[in-house]
Amino acid sequence: MLNSPQKQNYSFALFVIGVLFFIFGFITWANSQLIPYLKIACQLTSTESYYVASAFFAAYFVMSIPSSFVLKFTGFKKGMSVGLFVMAIGAAVFIPAAYARSFPTFLLGLFIIGSGLALLQTASNPYATALGPKESAARRISILGICNKIAGILAVYVLGSIILKDSDAFEASLKTMDEAGKNMALDTLAQKVVMPYVFITISFALVGVLLFFVQLPEVEEEQDILDSNVLPEDSKVAAANKNIFNFPHLIVGVLALFFYVGMEVISYDTFAGLGTHLGYKLGMSKSFATYTGYGLLLGYTVGIISIPRFISQRNALVISCILSMLLVLLVVFIKANPGIAVLHLFGQDLNLPTHPAVWIFALLGFSNSVMWPAIFPMAIDGLGKFTKMGSALLIMAIVGGAILPPIYGYISETTGNSQTAYLMMIPAYLFILYFALSGYRLGRK
Repeated sequence: MLNSPQKQNYSFALFVIGVLFFIFGFITWANSQLIPYLKIACQLTSTESYYVASAFFAAYFVMSIPSSFVLKFTGFKKGMSVGLFVMAIGAAVFIPAAYARSFPTFLLGLFIIGSGLALLQTASNPYATALGPKESAARRISILGICNKIAGILAVYVLGSIILKDSDAFEASLKTMDEAGKNMALDTLAQKVVMPYVFITISFALVGVLLFFVQLPEVEEEQDILDSNVLPEDSKVAAANKNIFNFPHLIVGVLALFFYVGMEVISYDTFAGLGTHLGYKLGMSKSFATYTGYGLLLGYTVGIISIPRFISQRNALVISCILSMLLVLLVVFIKANPGIAVLHLFGQDLNLPTHPAVWIFALLGFSNSVMWPAIFPMAIDGLGKFTKMGSALLIMAIVGGAILPPIYGYISETTGNSQTAYLMMIPAYLFILYFALSGYRLGRK
């Protein structure tokens, strides 16, 4: 909860957190461009290229619990500043990685960036939840999500235009080169990433310094010993419990968030690969991830308008799970372009894809948009003094983005069909649906 004199004046604090969510979005969605880029530059298989997501998101699992202990000493604001400095170090590692064209060193840099993000997210998400009534937490996180996805769309356009420029022609030229010429060309390609990540390193460090000195209201957790006569029932439970694992609704929420993050990462990191599977050149399909971003932006906007005024965050989560499963099934079973007239009419004129599977898959952005804003506050609600640790466990669940995309890549490679592999998403959405229907109530009075 916020210190009482500051409860009604949190607009600036929300703006600062919005800047941080912008940073989250840019650096996370940069992976959608790094995956095809490093696949070419380091000559990787499809499964190996998805280790980009694994290294990045595995850091959340490893570093989230340590992050909660760091926050106990630093508080939320200084902890977020430290996270930015760690991210700056990780971005700087890309420079020697590029010159050595070393995939393991790239993965090390991604892991360090992910470690800084784990600290940032462990601090910023409960902070955003506390900046107002819990009933509208999904609305606030949706506002922050808009900042996040705008940055993600920019990352695809900006980074993609630099490191994947003329990628189709480059790959074709590699086939005509001898080994020495090929290595020289690949070295030149690898070094394209240097200047963008020099800029990213400097930006992270500067924002970290500014955040250290800016004044923000501090968030306090509920005390261990509280007056049971005046506390709400959930707060009494939080005061009585001595162990974070005594909150089963949190544990189910962690698993729901694990599956959600894996699904969202698959929805944009595999989009370029789906495009090439459908017959589009990489020069065109590399930007398909932006369609997911636009879907997310639309979903966040709808969430801001409708939650909680017209629909509760729980009911919105139920609807989004059902819609997501329907979209996945449509993507899987549309094997060939059926030639929908309106898509051909506008798609060809605007140089947009005409295959309906592309647009159906993009709509997963819309259906996914409410999941994080709804799951996080529902899972963390009523934790009291365990808020920081509960937040850390939820951030650990982001490891779903490390584990599930390579599984998708393996299924896709084994079956030889990128579309059929998306069936793995159905069980994940079913579990999130269970959380929305009843899992969020486990252990609650």
